[in-house]
Amino acid sequence: MKVLVLTSGGDAPGMNMVLACLYKKFGRKMYASRAGFKGLINNDILPLKEFKPHKYMYEAGSVIKCSRCPKFKTREGFAKALENAKRFDCIIILGGNGSYKGACELAENGIKTVFIPSTIDNDVEISDYSQGFNTAVTACVDYINSVMPTMEAFDRCCVFQVMGRYCGEIAKSVNQIIKCDYLIQAESDIDYNKIAEIVKRQNGRGRASSIIIKENIIKLSTFIKNLAEKCPKIEIKGCIIGYLQRGSKPTNKEIEFAKQFASRAISAVTNNYKCTAIVFKGENFENIEILPIQENSKKNVLEYITKKIKKTSKK
Repeated sequence: MKVLVLTSGGDAPGMNMVLACLYKKFGRKMYASRAGFKGLINNDILPLKEFKPHKYMYEAGSVIKCSRCPKFKTREGFAKALENAKRFDCIIILGGNGSYKGACELAENGIKTVFIPSTIDNDVEISDYSQGFNTAVTACVDYINSVMPTMEAFDRCCVFQVMGRYCGEIAKSVNQIIKCDYLIQAESDIDYNKIAEIVKRQNGRGRASSIIIKENIIKLSTFIKNLAEKCPKIEIKGCIIGYLQRGSKPTNKEIEFAKQFASRAISAVTNNYKCTAIVFKGENFENIEILPIQENSKKNVLEYITKKIKKTSKK
């Protein structure tokens, strides 16, 4: 048996622990595609042991590297990836929604795939939890708790921008812990008059104020400038928490999640399950069958991808 693993899209804390668990189980049978689907296209594939995953199991990042790979969505790119994938009995894919779609496409073309949701954004639709989310939230909370005492010393307002791409889960979860003065998860949440009133009220009490805003809504400097016009006597600072959310060491809870994800994936491979996604629902881990892409149920995936690219270019 030959098993391949790849980490696709953005890195997520906990990925290295999964890799270490896979290596411990499969040893010389375990291979890795460097930089996700890019490595699968370019046949940049090595034995997993070459990356020494056991040395980095408690570290963030991914020792086998990550990448975003638009070429995988092309006719030529997918054909090359599929050709190389056929050399393996199973492919384990760690990533977000885009990676899940890639797993579906490989599965529809006869490749046995196992998918593990791994993205700090926690936006994989099939699972309530994605690997890396707990660490990202914890990193944000620690950062804000470290900054706010200085804001308090000067009665300032501080705007904290957190990650999440187009999902507000990190912002919402951080706010549930921090209890900030205002939360912005979407453009519709921006009401400068209302926010200014809250900031002025806090300042009048001799208190600092905190605002959490999700990325990709508005440029932080623009938001601060607009708010400052409403609060001319109050100093407003901005902090982009950024890659700290990905680069922080996995929390203990994250490590346990990673071990559970890995254990389920190993079971799926050794027990010859069908194409499987390991998901967390409610309070339990589950194995669910990777479902085919409905738009493509009766078509070859290469034709489907070509059509999808044409639609995107028209937009």
